[in-house]
Amino acid sequence: MTKEIDQFLGRSLTSTVGQPLRVAVYSRIADGIRSGVFELGSALPRETELGTALGVSRTVVREALMLLEEDGLILTRRGIGRFVADDLPRVGLEELRPLEEALSDGEDDVVVRAISFDLQSTTDFTSSKLALDAAANTWFREAVVERHGEPVAILQEHLPAGRYLSDISPAIADGLEQAAASSSSVLSALREQGVVFDSAVCEITVNVVGSSRGELLGLGAADPVLILTQTVTTGGMPVYLAKCIVSSRVGHLSVVQTTS
Repeated sequence: MTKEIDQFLGRSLTSTVGQPLRVAVYSRIADGIRSGVFELGSALPRETELGTALGVSRTVVREALMLLEEDGLILTRRGIGRFVADDLPRVGLEELRPLEEALSDGEDDVVVRAISFDLQSTTDFTSSKLALDAAANTWFREAVVERHGEPVAILQEHLPAGRYLSDISPAIADGLEQAAASSSSVLSALREQGVVFDSAVCEITVNVVGSSRGELLGLGAADPVLILTQTVTTGGMPVYLAKCIVSSRVGHLSVVQTTS
């Protein structure tokens, strides 16, 4: 370890009453990463070295490192060691953004490949989320989202059809066909057309991918996936619904939390 790292780790650990020691160790190392004491992409000291410098057991260090890896601050390279992430976790789901933007590494590395676009009868899922009655139809577009050429998500987008859509937003009704033919999400294409959305809700659950969706993502039927259900409104009315099935290969998606 360098002298700077040794001095940084050697400062007394502070923790609140009842706080596990692993959390204090987590905070110390995380502070070192965010402040640049541990450079992005650099190798971390070994567990024993960290324990000695921090004055804690190897078990406490290992638990703290697990938390750091879960939060995307470090990664493990088997047989080599632990390394600081090349990039700190980015802003993700707290903003209304198209899925491809949330998954992007900041370059033109994400491609949305449309599979289908057709008219469907409403279901319990679409009727409840889009406030539609049983007689309504919906437009449905399914696409595979690829990052660096690898399929990492399935994007299923739903919008009302016919008068159910044009009564809410003539602009969306007029531009939908063009948006569906684009090489991006429908949400992204509509925003490019100048459509303004006023609010959104993103629900997050975990499930297994299943056989048919697993084939699209190159996963086994029992592999876990993150399900993001996004409902977007315009003029106070729900007009866009997306179910995003996200592979664990994506890594970390962040939600920034602030206190008032």
